[in-house]
Amino acid sequence: MGEITVGLMTAADVDAVHEIEVASFATPWSRETILHDVEENQCARYVVVREDGRAIAYAGVWFILDEGHITNIAVRPDRRGMGYGEMAARAMIQLAADSGMNWMTLEVRRSNAAAQALYHKLGFIDVGYRKRYYENREDALIMALEQLPEGHPEDDPLLVVENPDSQ
Repeated sequence: MGEITVGLMTAADVDAVHEIEVASFATPWSRETILHDVEENQCARYVVVREDGRAIAYAGVWFILDEGHITNIAVRPDRRGMGYGEMAARAMIQLAADSGMNWMTLEVRRSNAAAQALYHKLGFIDVGYRKRYYENREDALIMALEQLPEGHPEDDPLLVVENPDSQ
């Protein structure tokens, strides 16, 4: 194993993240959608776990008012089961807390027991269902994290800080 680091996704990570996306989801997001979120979507943040500088896991969130809505969490197939998904998720949750979010939500396939177990471990609770949410008409379990960790924006190297002087 090489050096493991965690940071914000950049355009340089998009190809590797898209490969993970394609390997992980039946209906993957396009490379262009991921790039748009990284470069243009003011609400989107992505945390990437890198091994020797190459993305091996990532987690995405959209900040909407005081809610962080998790979009995707995925790990490269040959690195699954090693804690990298949890590492990305925990970094994303801390980033949300440091950014002033008060709670987080997500949807997960009802059949995805492994993901649900991770989310429960992180403190998420089941709050409802979205009927026939996925392309194969599978229901989505809606989960929420109502208690984020204490925010420490002054210490978070992943926090995006806008410079009011640049506007």
